[in-house]
Amino acid sequence: MTLYSEPSRTEAVTASGTGAPDEGLRRSLGVDRRRFLSTCTAVAAGAVALPVFGAAPALAHDRGRDHDHGHDHGHGGQVLVPPHKRGIILYTVRDATGRDPLSTDLPSGFREVFKQLARHGYRQVEFAGYNQHANAPGGASLESVAGARLLRSWLDDYGLRAQGNHGFIPSSWPLTTADLDTFKKHLEIANILGLDHMGTGGDPTGSSHRADWDVAADKWNALGAIARREGIKLYTHNHDGAYGFLLDGGPLDDQGRPTRSSGIRKLEYFLKVTDPKTVWLEMDIFWAHVAQYKFHTYTAHDGSTRRNVFDPAGLVARNNKRYPLFHAKDGVVSTTNGMGYEMVPFGTGVIDYTTFFSRVGQRNYRNPMVEDDNAPSATDPGKSLREAKISYDNLAALRKGRR
Repeated sequence: MTLYSEPSRTEAVTASGTGAPDEGLRRSLGVDRRRFLSTCTAVAAGAVALPVFGAAPALAHDRGRDHDHGHDHGHGGQVLVPPHKRGIILYTVRDATGRDPLSTDLPSGFREVFKQLARHGYRQVEFAGYNQHANAPGGASLESVAGARLLRSWLDDYGLRAQGNHGFIPSSWPLTTADLDTFKKHLEIANILGLDHMGTGGDPTGSSHRADWDVAADKWNALGAIARREGIKLYTHNHDGAYGFLLDGGPLDDQGRPTRSSGIRKLEYFLKVTDPKTVWLEMDIFWAHVAQYKFHTYTAHDGSTRRNVFDPAGLVARNNKRYPLFHAKDGVVSTTNGMGYEMVPFGTGVIDYTTFFSRVGQRNYRNPMVEDDNAPSATDPGKSLREAKISYDNLAALRKGRR
């Protein structure tokens, strides 16, 4: 049975259209019709679409004896994320790296957090900066050559591989000397840590206008070329806005900027105008699904209203190796927060990761990093590391052909 079929790229919206999920959209995301209908509520005319989601993946309580080649003979089906590719971005456990080790028995600071994540089963981490509590070994900031060497020694001690960092991307363009020097320092740190990739947690630009994306592309092409000379792949990370529609035609506003769209999405355009040898992307799968919920219609150059349903896995498949990294972040349906989803630990929500990972393929190339922005708790200091374990088990349990 086909779980996922390609959605129609562009469809005209009838005058009476509500923007609610239609049959083609339901099919494109592999959602069972009965489940689809049971989760939709009545939508008033003109309202935006309800979130579209697949069944939560089947989860195993026992990880079994997974092997790097991705076969798990005791559980049926092929492992979708091999053990050596199971990672977590440290932003998920930022409370643990940032807490005072002198005031708690819980893991604190990078070294002890690495130890605990390795016990959970993780083999990769993505940094979100290099700061920790001042009382942790190494001190508050490890954003230096010496700090990177210390971090690398701890990673090696616990069998972990650092695979990326949401770090410094120069704000200046053209580059100032100071920004260029800082950027090169971060590339040196990345090489000490053994990173294949270095990136940022933000979009290339917050603008919707093509001219601003052209400038961003020039900057990223230049930065990516510098990184490539140092053996590093430079990547940008998306939020939902980057998968909105580009304004690239139609009448101009009072500042001379276009007000209508050809239907191409901002990051789709960015992929076209950046060098595939020097610029890479990390898809946050949660935010890509939020974009699917929010950005499904646009005003074409001729003034007509058009419908274009975003297919996150399809974009990755069409651009194949431009997406070496993912944020594997899950969500439950929300019809009240304007996003369509509320973040939850990986594998406890409704985003269909079995289908997503099956469609994008290249499982020995992709690097999924578990993330949950809401994991840290002011009242439950052990929550983020506890939920990191839940997320690991659910990531390890994904099997091709199982739902």
